[in-house]
Amino acid sequence: MHQATKLGCAIALALWAGAAVAQTPLKATVSHWWTSGGESAAVKQFADAYNKAGGQWVDQAIAGADQARAITINRIVGGNAPVAAQFNTSLQFRDFVEQGLLNNVDDVAAAGKWEQIMPPSILQAIKINGHFYAAPVDIHMPAWFFYSKAAYKKAGITAEPQTWAEFLQQLAKLKAAGVVPLAFGGQVWQEKITFDAIFAMVGGADLYLKVYRDRDQQAVMSPAFRQVLVEFKKLKGFVDAGSPGRNWNDATAMVVQGKAGVQIMGDWAKGEFAAARQVAGKDYGCFPGFGPKAPYIVAGDAFVFPKTNDANAVKAQKLLANVMTSPAAQVAFAARKGAIPIRGDVDESQLDLCARLGLAIMKDKSRQLPNTEMLASPDTTGALQDVLTKYWNKNQSPEDAQKAFSRAIRDE
Repeated sequence: MHQATKLGCAIALALWAGAAVAQTPLKATVSHWWTSGGESAAVKQFADAYNKAGGQWVDQAIAGADQARAITINRIVGGNAPVAAQFNTSLQFRDFVEQGLLNNVDDVAAAGKWEQIMPPSILQAIKINGHFYAAPVDIHMPAWFFYSKAAYKKAGITAEPQTWAEFLQQLAKLKAAGVVPLAFGGQVWQEKITFDAIFAMVGGADLYLKVYRDRDQQAVMSPAFRQVLVEFKKLKGFVDAGSPGRNWNDATAMVVQGKAGVQIMGDWAKGEFAAARQVAGKDYGCFPGFGPKAPYIVAGDAFVFPKTNDANAVKAQKLLANVMTSPAAQVAFAARKGAIPIRGDVDESQLDLCARLGLAIMKDKSRQLPNTEMLASPDTTGALQDVLTKYWNKNQSPEDAQKAFSRAIRDE
């Protein structure tokens, strides 16, 4: 073959090879715990958006948040980490940052103007030592009250409660009507978020922050905190015998089917209503507490990006962070997940009545209250869950629960 021809073939082959590399999608293994019907439909929105953006989403769903985090932690420590992994928007991944096990996505955050579009409580969780180590994907409020319109009608309840006392009265009416008043899943994390909901609504934001943020021993041992424990335990009389061990989405299904009146749960429960083709305001109702100034607890999910020197993996991490926080993907995900977007500059028309209410509330910073996992380490959260599950399930006095709570936060 003529030398010039050989050279031409070589150049053509190199160009073809380069084009093939350029067209190779950025493969990303993504670890998460979204396995319920509504959650699966939601995470598919991120997967589809990532694939359309030139990536290849490899789904690694692991049932159960605690189990998923444990497996992810072992994989990161063992050097077999996914490209991205789900954690709550909290202190859960702080140790990884301090050990240098995560890549930051500072350039994505700067280009997306995260500091301008995200709430302060979210930013405080993801920006550590001046760098962004996680991409937040939703804002959840774990203290929503969801109720069955059919069950309320059967019990003769015509309006949403404006006070805690009214809410207890409504639970009694539901019980009298032969409906399970409170759909409840007796798992430690569900007991904890239910307690925190009552704490914020009954005890108030100031006491909540004194206990969880300030570790104020005097506040924990106060009559006001004792009363929070007393009011929380009153709910025990309104749950059914099948509640121990029940998954949260199975409790939601009780409300969807009208077998139960109310569920106190994060707004991710709306994904289950949506999957059942129920409409907020028509088939079910929602309220985020009692009265127009009720505290709005801010929680959520975020993805971290384990340390890697693989250039394509780093590109995949940045593409994921960009896609997941983009306006279109945010709305598509939130509409199915039940969350509200992490940014306020989105088209609200695709969101349901509850989500639009949540977005409106988020504009009032005075109502925002950080969830406890933003204020306490995972170890302390686990200790407090142990305290509360013992109090909920055993015949323990509120005074003894106070002492145990005091020890748990003192050992932080």
